[in-house]
Amino acid sequence: MRDAVIVEAVRTPIGKGRPNGSLAHVHPVELLAHTLRTLVERSGVDPALIDDVIGGTVDQVGEQAMNTTRYAVLSAGFPESVPATTVDRQCGSSQQAVHFAAQGVISGAYDLVVACGVESMSRVPMWSNVPAGKDPFGPGVAERYPEGLIPQGISAELIAAKWSLSREEMDAFAVESHRKAAAAWEGGLFADEVAPLDGVTRDECVRPGSSTEVLAGLKPAYYDPAFGERFPQIDWNVTAGNASPVNDGASAVLITSGETAARLGLRPLARLHSFAVTGSDPLLMLTGVVPATEKVLRKASLTLDDIDLFEVNEAFSSVVLAWRQETGADLSKVNVHGGAIAIGHPLGASGTRLTTTLVHAMRARGARYALQTMCEAGGLANAMVLEGL
Repeated sequence: MRDAVIVEAVRTPIGKGRPNGSLAHVHPVELLAHTLRTLVERSGVDPALIDDVIGGTVDQVGEQAMNTTRYAVLSAGFPESVPATTVDRQCGSSQQAVHFAAQGVISGAYDLVVACGVESMSRVPMWSNVPAGKDPFGPGVAERYPEGLIPQGISAELIAAKWSLSREEMDAFAVESHRKAAAAWEGGLFADEVAPLDGVTRDECVRPGSSTEVLAGLKPAYYDPAFGERFPQIDWNVTAGNASPVNDGASAVLITSGETAARLGLRPLARLHSFAVTGSDPLLMLTGVVPATEKVLRKASLTLDDIDLFEVNEAFSSVVLAWRQETGADLSKVNVHGGAIAIGHPLGASGTRLTTTLVHAMRARGARYALQTMCEAGGLANAMVLEGL
């Protein structure tokens, strides 16, 4: 059976998803086009050879509507013959793009394919695709969950309560994320993965001077008396400091088979070993990373001890800390160059951003196996195992 390997991986710096953010002036199509151009320039691949481009975007509306990935391909200067599609698995959209791309290569449907993602949260704010007064869930879901579904921030609070995670623990985890990201920047560890854009060279949200004392002064981000009455166990410990920010950014990885890589003279960074996706409780919607991790390890015939590095998306500190409690993973192997709390979480771009950071960290550290997993709205999670080459 054919294999699938990553031969190049790039991302933009991550900007604040605010009108004054460093990348707010860049149209989302251009954000993604920049990573696509950089991907082929750094790899030396003729873009005419690319069989498909699969991109993730969450809020597919306004400037991110009409199959954003296709227009990024055209803006990047690829031949018109290169097709593209845009997928949505919420925060895991571009990780799902990686799964689809690799599965296409393994099956023989593709020889060379790009998985990528973009989100400009400054220009297309979260939930822009749900007009005021409209119900995206429908009557069947309302009947199944008569008390109503809840926002992700409330899910993060419920997770903190269920796993007895204190404010101090969550803030300390967030501070460590900033420390690791700052150290990675200072050590030049992002140089091979970041493609500077319009003079922006670094991730905008990394705060080297972050401290637990500073974070302790922040107010709860999601306090709501109605949800407090419904869920009296919540202590309201989730803040803007121990949650991921809103961001702008794009990322892309180039995937092919080992045979095609050898024929084209490309250097594989990692082999895409195993994949899993799972559903979970849509109220505790962010806990799917636990069964997804277990499932992908079974598929890979590996144990947790075989994994040298983990990337677990830091949507909230509580998500990663609950995952750690359930799996027993060594936190020193998790998000070793910092995570989304520090680097940022541009929704549709985050899956391939994690992959980009992970494959470069694997090469820098000589890792044999790595595992990436992401929680997703609605009670979903993706997971995959990479093998170093």
